[in-house]
Amino acid sequence: MAMDKDRLAGQLMAVSAVLFGLALLTILTAHAFEQFGGYAPCPLCLQERYAYYFAVPAALVAFFAARGETFGFARLVLLLIAIGFLLNAALGVYHAGAEWKFWPGPETCAGGFDLNWGEEGIVDTPVIRCDEAPWHFLGLSFAGWNAVVSAGLALIAAYGAARRA
Repeated sequence: MAMDKDRLAGQLMAVSAVLFGLALLTILTAHAFEQFGGYAPCPLCLQERYAYYFAVPAALVAFFAARGETFGFARLVLLLIAIGFLLNAALGVYHAGAEWKFWPGPETCAGGFDLNWGEEGIVDTPVIRCDEAPWHFLGLSFAGWNAVVSAGLALIAAYGAARRA
């Protein structure tokens, strides 16, 4: 019985650590593209970060809950992380679909910029639109990659949530 509890604790701790590391790496990468690459986020991009902002500390909570053998609570937290990333993957698909013009983006599809004032008023102020992808890699935009990464993280979290002794 103790062996089963140790094995379950190890599995839940491993899943939590992987989620923590991948979610943190993903959000830091997004911030690096913004700060060093000059890619300003649109309002949907900012909303897509919420799942990561939740998952990073929640994965730590799940890790320490599993370490303390509070397995039910650890699995509940992992389930909440899975749901958050599943919803985020859907938001990423919606966002990518708007970029590909499969459907319209939100009406409030501009923002996330700094006003630059010149002698003649506002100049060189970019309007960041949700329905225009500023970057692609292997055919996917930031929103498309967010959908892929979020779906993968949702699967990892769901795997952990389903673990039993």
